[in-house]
Amino acid sequence: MGKVFPAIDESLRAWIHQQPMWFLATAPLAGDGFVNVSPRGGDSFSVLGPHRVAWVDFTGSGAETIAHLRENGRICVMFSSFDDRPRIVRLHGRGEVHLPGSPAFDEVAALHPDNPSTRAVVTVDVERVSDACGWGVPVMDVRTPERDLIRRYAENKGADGIQRYRDEKNTRSLDGLPALGPS
Repeated sequence: MGKVFPAIDESLRAWIHQQPMWFLATAPLAGDGFVNVSPRGGDSFSVLGPHRVAWVDFTGSGAETIAHLRENGRICVMFSSFDDRPRIVRLHGRGEVHLPGSPAFDEVAALHPDNPSTRAVVTVDVERVSDACGWGVPVMDVRTPERDLIRRYAENKGADGIQRYRDEKNTRSLDGLPALGPS
């Protein structure tokens, strides 16, 4: 059985920042809507305090997380160790999307600068912090901590091209919920 923590302490914060990959889970309110699980990684995640985390959200082929958070705010962020010591940590809470120009966007984007693909910042007010054994997770080696594909793609598209892509691909979720509005 796992442990429930009162907050994200310094030890847990350090462990979270060591993980090269993490996952987000969100869902719309509609019972027949699509549940979304999204892998993330690279230099994008920050623990802002004992009950608050954030990340820069890069342009992608969809915007499910953004749409679900705008509708209902529910989210679970999961970290899993793939090294010799098994561990899974889940952060349950309420998320909020922040667009360029907002104070939260500016604060978090400054912690993870220089990615032309950053489209938003997500903050989560963490309500529950727990861990589990992770005994069923395989041990794997990370060859490189970050792929540079998303950065190179955004640089090649340029600011106008990446905005056109967002306008085309990131305005609605699979369920038709509003995500990012066209520019």
